[in-house]
Amino acid sequence: MIYIVSGLPRSGTSLAMQMLAAGGLPVLTDGLRQPDANNLRGYYEWERIKQLAQDPGCMAEAEGKAVKVISSLLLALPPGHDYRVLFMMRPLEEVVASQAAMIAKLGAQGAALPPAAMIAALRSHRNQVIAWLESRRLPVTALDYHALMADPAGSAARVAGFFELPLDVEAMSSQVDPALHRQRAQPAP
Repeated sequence: MIYIVSGLPRSGTSLAMQMLAAGGLPVLTDGLRQPDANNLRGYYEWERIKQLAQDPGCMAEAEGKAVKVISSLLLALPPGHDYRVLFMMRPLEEVVASQAAMIAKLGAQGAALPPAAMIAALRSHRNQVIAWLESRRLPVTALDYHALMADPAGSAARVAGFFELPLDVEAMSSQVDPALHRQRAQPAP
């Protein structure tokens, strides 16, 4: 079994990985991307996964572990493995605001698209990925970011149940710090 954590960038995937590690599930990371002002507790990434489309055999290293796979790379998941996918869901307005804040902190240029166009593009991408997961009949559950902030223990128990693992739910829920939920945006009408 390979336990995948996915979602759009800035949707809570690093937090989900932190929770799984605290709960006792081995996580596949390389530590290359260090914690910074945008993600104080770290990113929990594995650089090699970025080559998934060119090197699908790399998934064998994730057997029995949790690995973060960006949403666009889910479409490259190779057959021959059992997967469970935890897909983080965060309001798109917050995702875009968080990405803009991160870009500003890095001193880089902002997005070429206005926020409304970015939201529309991200919504389309997310819908495409979820439809693909459903078409492959992969076990997937969505974890709402706001529900996680409001009920860390309940959300942690739900994740442990979905993964069918005896994870330490209390340790998982202790990773949630609502003070780190810095970008809050009201959904567009």
